[in-house]
Amino acid sequence: MLKVTNLVKSFKNGDIETQVLKGVNFEAKDGEFIAIMGRSGAGKSTFMYQMGLLDEPTSGEIFIDGHETHKMTEKQKMNFRLQKFGYVFQDYALLPELTAVENVALPLLMENIDSAKATKMAIEALTQVNLATRLNNLPSQLSGGEQQRVSIARAVAHKPDILFADEPTANLDRESSVTVMNIFKELHKQGQTIIMVTHEKEYGDMAEKIVWLDDGKIVSGNEHGK
Repeated sequence: MLKVTNLVKSFKNGDIETQVLKGVNFEAKDGEFIAIMGRSGAGKSTFMYQMGLLDEPTSGEIFIDGHETHKMTEKQKMNFRLQKFGYVFQDYALLPELTAVENVALPLLMENIDSAKATKMAIEALTQVNLATRLNNLPSQLSGGEQQRVSIARAVAHKPDILFADEPTANLDRESSVTVMNIFKELHKQGQTIIMVTHEKEYGDMAEKIVWLDDGKIVSGNEHGK
């Protein structure tokens, strides 16, 4: 499903260049649930941003389902992200003026899915994360845990090939975190490929496999979660 070869990412600040990813090699098979772990500053989120085509690597290659993404134009990458990927971020990234169902339907409308079908798909996704009674609530009327569940519904409504999650429990209390992780486990059981960045071992252990990143390199990829 996803293969990364010799991935390097550097950031420049004036004359100073900092290498965050130092030749990373990585593979994710179809249907796997992988947690990427490591201390703060290890390069976890940067790594996910490269794989999710949200940022441009300095060098290296990313193959997704046989596609050579490093050869794509920006427009091709944008369409690829819309059609193939789902994203969950720690800050929810919901539009405050839109209701839950409108937030979930928006990316579907951007894929040129007609309004009635997009709304139906959004309702189905929100029902899947147990928010069927909160469809017309604005983000300000939802708890943090509920907002994160809306963002998960938005990420999976179009049935993406890969779901990327960057610290999805970072801003949540323990009860909401466990609820979110149980949703991920259920999605995985249904065949969803999930790549999740987390610094919390308790939640990393709920993945199928843990990959450890340290100082921009993968140091272990064999430890299995539960």
